[in-house]
Parts: sequence; structure tokens; C-alpha cells
Amino acid sequence: MMASTRSNLLCTMEAAHRQTRAHLERIERQISARAERMTTTAKAKARRHPRGGSRWTRSDEAAFRGYVEQLCFEQRAEIDALNRKLTRQEHAITAVRAKTTSDGPTARAEMQAAF
Repeated sequence: MMASTRSNLLCTMEAAHRQTRAHLERIERQISARAERMTTTAKAKARRHPRGGSRWTRSDEAAFRGYVEQLCFEQRAEIDALNRKLTRQEHAITAVRAKTTSDGPTARAEMQAAF
């Protein structure tokens, strides 16, 4: 495989890796935001705070962490699939980078084995 083709392949793979990582980070942000909304909604009627007082208590933090764990558990299949995909992409990118630097006679066979 020519070096320019490898560099194009590497750029494409890195873009896909960034996109997968962004998807996983988006899911984590959504879980956090939803857990915060759930915590606020659950405690809204039970609170009365003086001006300047803290609106986020230890019990709120505990409830928030519980909601985050619950939501992560509910979406564990998608999160685990994305983590496995990221790992595979990282291994493939590493293999292509190694092949780009070494153009020995076995480079083509090793490149095909990586995919």
C-alpha cells in the first residue's frame, strides 16, 4: 500500500475515532444533565432556602450520583459498545501508524492482518 493511501486511511480512521469519542461524551453529558434535572425535580417541593444559601445539599449530591448510576446502568449496552469500538479503533490506528513508518516486505501482510 502506498504511503499516501496509508495517510489518507489514517486520517479517515482518526476522524471516525474522534466522532465515536464525541458520541460517547455526548451520552455522558446527557446522562449528567438528566440526572441533575431529576434531582432538582425530586427535591423542588421539599426545599426552602434563604437568599444566598446553597441550593445543592449533600442529599442532593447523593441523589444525583444515584440517578447517574441508574441512567448509566440503563444505557450500559450502548456505552459498552462505544467503549469497545473506541478500543478497536485505537488498535487499528496504532497498527496503521506503525505500518506507515515501516515499509518492509511484510508491511502489506501485517496491514491486512490488522483489519
